[in-house]
Amino acid sequence: MPVPVAPRLHWLWLTPLVLAIVLVAGTAIGETRIPVDIILKVLANRLWDAGYPVDRIDAGIVWSYRLSRAIVAACCGAGLALTGVVLQALLRNALADPFLMGLSAGASTGAVAVTVLGLGAGAIGLSAGAFAGAALAFGLVVVLAHAASGGGRGMQAAGAIILAGIAGSQLFNALTAFMIARSANAEQARGILFWLMGNLSGVRWDDVALAVPTALFGLGVCLWHMRALDAFTFGADSAASMGIAVRPVRGVLIAVTALVTAVMVSMVGAIGFVGLVIPHAMRLLVGSRHARLVPASALAGAVFLIGSDILSRILVPGQVLPIGVITSLIGAPAFALILVRGAGKA
Repeated sequence: MPVPVAPRLHWLWLTPLVLAIVLVAGTAIGETRIPVDIILKVLANRLWDAGYPVDRIDAGIVWSYRLSRAIVAACCGAGLALTGVVLQALLRNALADPFLMGLSAGASTGAVAVTVLGLGAGAIGLSAGAFAGAALAFGLVVVLAHAASGGGRGMQAAGAIILAGIAGSQLFNALTAFMIARSANAEQARGILFWLMGNLSGVRWDDVALAVPTALFGLGVCLWHMRALDAFTFGADSAASMGIAVRPVRGVLIAVTALVTAVMVSMVGAIGFVGLVIPHAMRLLVGSRHARLVPASALAGAVFLIGSDILSRILVPGQVLPIGVITSLIGAPAFALILVRGAGKA
């Protein structure tokens, strides 16, 4: 007898509460601690003109800096985790994620080309340049993998894709470094290099207006195609036998993955391990069915990146660390633990 959907997803009603708690934590915790009641008063004043007496400095920290930063961190974490879920299903490879597949490196190259070289003469925005770079990188990886595997399938193709992704990442990272060394002044180079390691310091409400719709769009597309993602985990032939239009669906999912990666990278830089570790961790908790895996990964990615952002602000007094450093310090041991645990169960 099939299990009803509702009991399997009974935990979803907790999602808004969990998000609200971590957003408040991301706003409250920092070098200057802001009490929760002050945060609530600032929100009431801003949203409903409540008129609570609040110190102007505290109000500025909450509204103009930390809250927008926490929302963008949540959106980036959710978006990057979803891209990992999609790539791992489509490629049937546990190591697939936007960082390893060259998407993040390509998006960084595109964004830097727009910023440093003035590519497009002002007609191309940062996100558009990042999207073009991500699409170019993924196209290069696919071509290299196809040539290396001779059009083969299975483990040979999966290994070729990973090797091609590593080669593509190195190529686009080298192009980015070359552009910075060739065309950027010292101040630009310092700012770009810090941004490339992951930096949320510059995000404001304009970024929120872009990050939130992008994350929701990516989540909606993944939920809409969750049956197809289940089918792709057994291979393209199995998906076709289940009535999935393989090429159109795969094209849509890859395009959305590139779009989400590009938008997030254009705002916060290349952040590793989110798309790699979060889907694996959520499979251990909720299983591999995408009806549960997609929303769980989105929520966990949001919580993980907000937590990493908090750590980046408090670990070294008087200094904000690049968030990519924190995600790597947490993600690498976590992924090693997942690999060891998986090997022990095999």
